[in-house]
Amino acid sequence: MKLIVGLGNPGKQYEHTRHNIGFEVIDELSRQFNIPLDQSKFKGLYGIGFYKGEKILLLKPLTYMNLSGESIRAVMDYYQIELEDLVVIYDDLDLPVGKIRLRQKGSPGGHNGIKSTVAHLGTQEFNRIRIGIDRPEKGMSIPDYVLGRFQKDEQLINEDAVKKSANSCVAWLEKPFLQVMNEFNQ
Repeated sequence: MKLIVGLGNPGKQYEHTRHNIGFEVIDELSRQFNIPLDQSKFKGLYGIGFYKGEKILLLKPLTYMNLSGESIRAVMDYYQIELEDLVVIYDDLDLPVGKIRLRQKGSPGGHNGIKSTVAHLGTQEFNRIRIGIDRPEKGMSIPDYVLGRFQKDEQLINEDAVKKSANSCVAWLEKPFLQVMNEFNQ
């Protein structure tokens, strides 16, 4: 079983904010795979389905960003999912809007959702897809920026990044993550 997790915050007020781009990828995968996110357990919203015989679990932790690891750990323990069968998708201030970067390990880099995930998994070595949201202009606080929405000129770029991220997840279901990294990190 493969676990694909998108990080974000629950609630209408957070929809389509920079910090919720991970949720948007899960929504895209839910549509592509026709897997409804209709189950609520493990402090998350999730759905289970199949792709070419591979069982997939799509998860949106509902713990708010800073406690995402609680939900991820609970799902992994219950379904006995190995670390190599996990990918976490989240926003990254250090990448330009629309740029995606796949990695197999790394520090949280100041991202509280990843800090929580690392703390609950006990390792920094897990597959991840970082989606660029860029940094705020001088004078704007980071919390206000990440909880804000994309500018009009960024929306199409963002939509493309969501689709690319979803496509990289589909590719991962068919080949090793390292190969997918080499393909999508061009």
